[in-house]
Amino acid sequence: MSSILVLAAHPRLQLSQVTRRLIDASRSQAGSSVAVRDLYALYPDYLIDVAQEQQALAAARLVVWLHPIRWYSMPPLMKLWVDEVLTLGWAYGRGGQALRGKDLWLVTSTGGGEAAYHPSGYNRYFFDAFLPPYEQTATLCGMRFLPPLVLHGAHRVEPAALDAHAHTYAQRLRQYPDWPELAELSACPGCDVPAGDRPSLSSSHTP
Repeated sequence: MSSILVLAAHPRLQLSQVTRRLIDASRSQAGSSVAVRDLYALYPDYLIDVAQEQQALAAARLVVWLHPIRWYSMPPLMKLWVDEVLTLGWAYGRGGQALRGKDLWLVTSTGGGEAAYHPSGYNRYFFDAFLPPYEQTATLCGMRFLPPLVLHGAHRVEPAALDAHAHTYAQRLRQYPDWPELAELSACPGCDVPAGDRPSLSSSHTP
């Protein structure tokens, strides 16, 4: 079983230089500790095999979400994966203990440069302002949200800078869990969901 699961999601991977390069770096890791699942290759019809995805998650200690930022969030298939795979009673809520104690690491890229994510830039906020949905998703599932690895200005990145970024990413995979900063991170806080806030698993009602 793999201790690191890389979930990659890029809707046009053939045109990507950053995500594609990092997928290659993931697959080049020696041994069998890293498993890579390219969601758009696996599910071109968007019909996600929930049982298979949950099995892969259960085997991992570190879950990596590898995708570009699209409209300040994740690509659509990644969002569908979250909606369908992280189910009530399995990932969160009463009885939802399957992911508790695992780590979640966001590895992402943006089209705009770092200066665009500033109060004076056209995105108006620092990049961290767009991360709470990711962090809270991890927290709800009892996972620890690790400091993201972000490459800004992906459309114009120089080859040397991309090489350095891919090297850093691959090195982090090899060194996990021996990252110095992990010792300073607190354990994931409790995030219990009151039973009345979610329908029963047999209910057909939705908000």
